[in-house]
Amino acid sequence: MSLKADGEIYRLIKEEGKRQTEGLEMIASENYVSRAVLEATGSILTNKYAEGYPGHKYYGGCEVIDQIENLAIERLKKLFKCKFANVQPHSGSQANMGAYFACAKVGDVIMGQSLDAGGHLTHGSKVSFSGMLYEAYGYGLSAKTGRLDYDEIQKLAKKVKPKVIMCGYSAYPRAIDFKKFRKIADSVGAYLIADIAHIAGLVATGYHPSPIGVADIVTSTTHKTLRGPRSGIIMTNNEELAKKINKSIFPALQGGPLEHVIAAKAVAFKEASKPEFKIYIKNVLENMKALSDTLLAFDFDLVTGGTDNHLILVDLRNKNLTGKDFESALCAAGITVNKNAVPADPNPPQVTSGIRVGTAALTTRGMGKTEMKRIGELMNLVCENINDGKVLEKVKKEVKAMTKKFPVPGINS
Repeated sequence: MSLKADGEIYRLIKEEGKRQTEGLEMIASENYVSRAVLEATGSILTNKYAEGYPGHKYYGGCEVIDQIENLAIERLKKLFKCKFANVQPHSGSQANMGAYFACAKVGDVIMGQSLDAGGHLTHGSKVSFSGMLYEAYGYGLSAKTGRLDYDEIQKLAKKVKPKVIMCGYSAYPRAIDFKKFRKIADSVGAYLIADIAHIAGLVATGYHPSPIGVADIVTSTTHKTLRGPRSGIIMTNNEELAKKINKSIFPALQGGPLEHVIAAKAVAFKEASKPEFKIYIKNVLENMKALSDTLLAFDFDLVTGGTDNHLILVDLRNKNLTGKDFESALCAAGITVNKNAVPADPNPPQVTSGIRVGTAALTTRGMGKTEMKRIGELMNLVCENINDGKVLEKVKKEVKAMTKKFPVPGINS
């Protein structure tokens, strides 16, 4: 039976493909994978159960699977220049959980970037396992600059004496100084975990300093700037920690790994090792600079005044808009972003005072600085006419015309 036999699901997948193709995808945590990654993700490897690690599986018939997983591991190690890697986590959250389990016991003190300061749920939020299982403390940003204040982070570390310090973010537009975090961690005898989910592609290509060899453990997703399938990875240079990480992922946290996704990761790691991928990341950053400059010219308030990476955080309070309202209006105009809290946000998480915007997906489609400038102009037009349905529809038509010129890899190829 082919998928077409399930008319409801087939129709909805086609509908989603239309949405992805005809709209401007500007959520900073999303990207478009290659046809090769899609094919691996949808391959017959989904049929194989393979609990355990290569050479030590609990099921028979894993001789081919072991080769695939070993290939993914070796490609990842080469890409990030690390000594040990685990490619089995189903997600970035599970990768972070495995990293915590390798370093700390339930009830230990951990520190991470606060959710309202751009951190991730798994960095200590009370609604996440990280805040439920551990005594979590969050560090924020400087009220003056909107940037990480390493002196304040040091003071908090000395006060709470964490077993683990997590650095990394979900919505922070500036580079991270991993060496400063290392000094802070060493001063209190803490493990340092670096979550590079958002900047993995930048790290792999040298456009952001690498935490490998600086942090004790490095975690990441594979589906953002790394442009792979939706999944997670863990890396370290410490052999003892590598053993603990492996035990944390299996059997502690999950059973059989998703071998079709691991194959897709291997494909993505190979793609990310090519010279073309470094050019792609360069273009992502240049596109973000063009977009941010355009928005600044229209008096949009960018947190920290700009960006060092692939994303910006826009504070809409000077526009008298909430993140929820602007997200909805942009969506009606064919532009997809996500509402996002800004530092010291007075609005609740389901409303927010800002939006988060990224250029990774549009750059994958081949869009450049000319398109980014026009998109910035369209965003301003939506902002100024947020309740005018005719203007929003006009913008949507222009968006659709723009996207026709830039096919989506894997969908239109």
